[in-house]
Amino acid sequence: MTSQSTYVKTEIVGTSDVSISEAINNAIGTASHSLRNLDWFEVIEVRGSIRDGKASSYQVTLKLGLRYDAKA
Repeated sequence: MTSQSTYVKTEIVGTSDVSISEAINNAIGTASHSLRNLDWFEVIEVRGSIRDGKASSYQVTLKLGLRYDAKA
């Protein structure tokens, strides 16, 4: 994060059958295709599914910080 910047926050959810980290990266990767100036993320919530007594999938809710462009 840089000083004297203005940000907007948006909330997204990423999923993965592998790990929490992959769920985060899936969410950020998908968001980066349509959102510019992504600077930071904050994990809000972690959920998952249980199958056969083990974690079988992960769902991570994130807030993303998008930096506003300064007008030239």
